[in-house]
Amino acid sequence: QVQLAESGGGLVQAGGSLRLSCAASGSVFRPNAMGWYRQAPGKQRELVATITTGRSTNYADSVKGRFTISRDNAKNTMYLQMNGLKPEDTAVYYCNLRSIVTIANSYWGQGTQVTVSS
Repeated sequence: QVQLAESGGGLVQAGGSLRLSCAASGSVFRPNAMGWYRQAPGKQRELVATITTGRSTNYADSVKGRFTISRDNAKNTMYLQMNGLKPEDTAVYYCNLRSIVTIANSYWGQGTQVTVSS
């Protein structure tokens, strides 16, 4: 089993910044991909950004140039630096972990709320 714990969400004004963290514990397998997904009220969950153990990254077009995903493999921790936040970034942000070498179940954190005021 893998446990994922997100932190760093909060309330911020438009144009502000937040840094989200996701700490993985338990039977963390490698190589893997970790990612941030978000879900706003009444909308589907969508990919924000992903990063592999080898630090290959992928970003949603809506966050390119504003968000930066990173990870510390020694700490099994992933980060999302969010700059230039917009009201449309308001959502619950979820951490995900999956294997990239075999079909496997995905693991999810509990989510952290990000609210951006206009």
